[in-house]
Amino acid sequence: MSTAELKIDSISRIANTDEPGIIEELRKLLDFELEKEKYQLTPEQEQRISEAKAEYLAGHILPEQEADEIIERWLSEN
Repeated sequence: MSTAELKIDSISRIANTDEPGIIEELRKLLDFELEKEKYQLTPEQEQRISEAKAEYLAGHILPEQEADEIIERWLSEN
């Protein structure tokens, strides 16, 4: 599908939806993607990133398969 066709299809789908959540999420995605300025992190986000980097460098990581298993168990409990 060409870019023009994708745009037309997307516009049509948006026009036909009555779900405000979907429209809001699309707007947020477009706002984010079209933003030219650098994304500004909050102090809390910067702190959490620093903590995550330290955990990673200390070797406190899970293999992907183990993380997937934990997530599957958590999802099946809820």
